[in-house]
Amino acid sequence: MVKELREMTGAGMMDCKNVLVEADGDMDKAVELLREKGLAKAAKKAGRVAAEGLVKLAFSDDAKKAAVIEVNSETDFVAKNDEFVDFVQTLANMAIDAEPDMDKFMQLQYTDEGTVQEALNNKIAKIGENMNIRRFANFSQPGCVYVGYVHGAGKIGVIVGLETEASAAEVEVVGKDVAMQVASMSPKFVDDTEVDADWLEEEKKIAVQQLLNEGKPEAMLERIIPGKMKAILKEVCLVDQKFVKNGDLTVKQYVDEAAKELGKPIRVASMVRFEVGEGIEKKEENFAEE
Repeated sequence: MVKELREMTGAGMMDCKNVLVEADGDMDKAVELLREKGLAKAAKKAGRVAAEGLVKLAFSDDAKKAAVIEVNSETDFVAKNDEFVDFVQTLANMAIDAEPDMDKFMQLQYTDEGTVQEALNNKIAKIGENMNIRRFANFSQPGCVYVGYVHGAGKIGVIVGLETEASAAEVEVVGKDVAMQVASMSPKFVDDTEVDADWLEEEKKIAVQQLLNEGKPEAMLERIIPGKMKAILKEVCLVDQKFVKNGDLTVKQYVDEAAKELGKPIRVASMVRFEVGEGIEKKEENFAEE
């Protein structure tokens, strides 16, 4: 019954147990008691769209482990609330060593507030908005150090993994520059070895159709398509993109130059870019209609 009541209301386990005792096992009465105590607020707000929020990063002391997390709220106002900001940062720190499984993550112990799920429900009840821990990713590839960049007060968060013998301090500048590149240019892949074959095939089909629409004869396509695909890959592969801070160089050339100056090899090995609310359907409010 406690489990059933928790699923219905989103309230904490002990709160559910206490009201069930108080209501002599009457489920409807127990729900009513939780509502009266303000502990079932989470259930009422669960249907509301949470498309604002924050992205936060966390790193181990030696920068050999890193994590990024996105937590959504309904309004930008709440995303700037100190309690919400601290909550998201604590979750990012927890995500460094967490298994990449959201269900397991929600059951981890969060400070003294019970599980992450219970802490989230408490925040929803207290702050008065629907919130959602949407996604997280963590990294700990041997031989890599991680550098991050956060743009727009937590709207975009990027982590870049650099394969190098150098310390995090030695590659901090180059790492941040590459992370800023990822934030602004949104590459899909680190390099052409990562390119998804299905994605490439789909892009090829689109390119062929575009050329046919432009009136190019079919016989010429075989000659044109390889060059066209090469140009597409330069746009979507991070290391082949023109470096934003110096258009004369590609990102790879910039990293190679920095490695040469340092006297230690550096290779961009991985990246992740989280943008708040990307892909979430935002509810359009029409006050005139209402």
